[in-house]
Amino acid sequence: MSKNSEQEAFRDSIGTLDEQGKRKFIFPKKPKGKFYDYRKLVSYFLLAVLLANPFIKVNGNQFMMFNVLERRFNIFGFPFWPQDFYIFVMVMITMVVFVILFTVVFGRIFCGWICPQTIFLEMVFRRIEYWIDGDRGAQIRLNKQLWDGEKIRKRLLKWFLFFVISFLIANVFLAYVIGSDSLWLMIEEGPLEQSGNFIALLIFTGVFYFVFVWFREQVCIIVCPYGRLQGVLLDNKSINVAYDFVRGEKEVGRAKFNKKEDRSALGKGDCIDCMQCVHVCPMGIDIRNGTQLECTNCTACIDECDTIMESVGLPKGLIRYASEDEIEKKEPFYFTARMKGYTAVLLILMGILTGLLFLRNDVEADILRLPGQLFQHKGENISNIYTYKVVNKTVHDFNNIHFTLISQKGNVRIVGKDYFTVPKQGISQGTMFIEINQHLLSSDKTKIKIGVYEGSRLIETRKTNFLGPRTFN
Repeated sequence: MSKNSEQEAFRDSIGTLDEQGKRKFIFPKKPKGKFYDYRKLVSYFLLAVLLANPFIKVNGNQFMMFNVLERRFNIFGFPFWPQDFYIFVMVMITMVVFVILFTVVFGRIFCGWICPQTIFLEMVFRRIEYWIDGDRGAQIRLNKQLWDGEKIRKRLLKWFLFFVISFLIANVFLAYVIGSDSLWLMIEEGPLEQSGNFIALLIFTGVFYFVFVWFREQVCIIVCPYGRLQGVLLDNKSINVAYDFVRGEKEVGRAKFNKKEDRSALGKGDCIDCMQCVHVCPMGIDIRNGTQLECTNCTACIDECDTIMESVGLPKGLIRYASEDEIEKKEPFYFTARMKGYTAVLLILMGILTGLLFLRNDVEADILRLPGQLFQHKGENISNIYTYKVVNKTVHDFNNIHFTLISQKGNVRIVGKDYFTVPKQGISQGTMFIEINQHLLSSDKTKIKIGVYEGSRLIETRKTNFLGPRTFN
């Protein structure tokens, strides 16, 4: 492919800006074809999962929840409390490494097939737009049209439907953040009783409405860091939606189709320069210029090019999933050392994560000496005061919880009660005294081990320091 300055000029700007640097709205042609049908099936399945996740309960836990404010997260029905934050971080790191590996091998396929932004925009909002405004040509004409009755009617209908859908998406998003139970409570009690959550709902609705009505593909180009990341991760071995420039250009280059001539004999490429791959692109780019920041690998150009190739009697696959080396050097895909390295890192992280999940306790106890307090003499005994906090991560109440010294003989006395209850997914905390005979203390700071019991069943152990006098009689 020729590398003259005219052909490389596209890299000076992005596809959504005009020559003056102003926003250029994209009116893509309605895609159709094999890959688009596959994408619809995948998208509608993922939409169903995305919408259902926060309302599914597993053992009383929300299937997916990301309550950042309270630092409580549920992943696949497993609750993660602030004490489990290190596990949540490990989950996130593992997911990032997985996405990196996926990108190194398959390019930006995540953006075109799995990303919620793309799914909502292409499979929900744009399909409504095609239904109301028509295909590419009709949308361009309507955009240039004066504000007459037809344009006002179509715009109001489209904007109203977009607002309703944005409101529904905001409700689902809020259910992920605050929990579906809190969302239902807000609906039952009304916005006045739940003003904080209702204001958050309106803010989310406004953000989604702004994104899908106006900002659109700019999210992928400007906001999302993944588009920048792919430039570092991709290489000539990565599989992308790619234009076969060797076949498309040949010796002479692109040329309009003429059924009376033998293109191969004249050295003309198979690309007939119909521009349909550009018109159908939701990012407004020309895939024939090579891998670009804006490309989300949505495959719309593959379907459109295959349709054109079939209509003019040329082989399909001028635009296809392929690596740069496959197109230029005819090299088949193979797993490179770089890909193997990422895979090894991913497997190690998954192993560590699995171990952490198995070692994770259903009960978390913290026992700490009260700051600023020294020991006290109680006859032959030495007394220390402690604060305790017991977290119940399960969906069952823990009753008759009490503490017992395991490492030494001694007494544990909880202030105000002999035992207590920790409610399901709740916390109980308080103060307690520990008394140990001074003759059993080996130094002024002795390590002690405390058992947390539910009745006679040991459910957790904790170690802490016990202070005593420096000398003993």
